[in-house]
Amino acid sequence: MTRALKTISPTDYLARERTADSKSEYFQGEVFAMAGGSANHSLIAANFIGEARQALKAKPCDVYSSDLRVKIQASGLYTYPDATIVCGELQFEDDAGDTLLNPTLVVEVLSDSTEQYDRGRKSNHYRQISSLREIVLISQETTHVECFVRQKADGWLMTEQKLPTGSVTLQSLSISLDMTEIYRNVAFKKKT
Repeated sequence: MTRALKTISPTDYLARERTADSKSEYFQGEVFAMAGGSANHSLIAANFIGEARQALKAKPCDVYSSDLRVKIQASGLYTYPDATIVCGELQFEDDAGDTLLNPTLVVEVLSDSTEQYDRGRKSNHYRQISSLREIVLISQETTHVECFVRQKADGWLMTEQKLPTGSVTLQSLSISLDMTEIYRNVAFKKKT
């Protein structure tokens, strides 16, 4: 997240965002321009979306790209996860149908500039969504996927997969995705 551009109301933010050429997050009156992602970031998100869609064909769930805005009602954050899955009926903030309130699972592809925010404050916001059952964090530096699943006592259980030939189990959806497919054609930077 970058520095706030100016303080505005949620109504003004949505009006501006609906006509803007680029995406911004909104929190407590401040608008934060979102940086563009790398080729690996985009490819990993697209791979995840494609694989999840395939795995969910027989389930009442749909997969959405980062174009779908999510509002965390409890905190007021408006944001754009890299991927969102909703099982059941979609609930929107208003009739525009572009601000989702009830994600079942959200995905963030981590980058150097956003990893701390995605793991920390942003994940804390996500955990306040009552419908949310799972948060998935995917590294773009190495094969590493972390899944945080809501438990009955409202705690969160983390599982991870680092094996390039392993699979990631999305417990909230009862599906598994192959790491080779999530990372298909991703060219990792060579470490010096």
